[in-house]
Amino acid sequence: MKDRDFTSIARRVVEKAIGEQMDGSPLPDPNAGKDPAAVSRGRKGGLRGGKARAAVMSAKRRTQIAKKAAKTRWKK
Repeated sequence: MKDRDFTSIARRVVEKAIGEQMDGSPLPDPNAGKDPAAVSRGRKGGLRGGKARAAVMSAKRRTQIAKKAAKTRWKK
């Protein structure tokens, strides 16, 4: 379970901002143990994102998705 204490959250924010833990040790690498090639491919795909997806989609399909999103957004 994640810690929801205000001081713990504030400490994590400060550590991320300064790039190291409060005791001076480095932050743990979030990509440790992962395949570097897979991390690179995942990041590349994320950067392309919705623009690349929309470019491949037909106008009719984009309209369908937009209508569904609007309907869900305004549904009560």
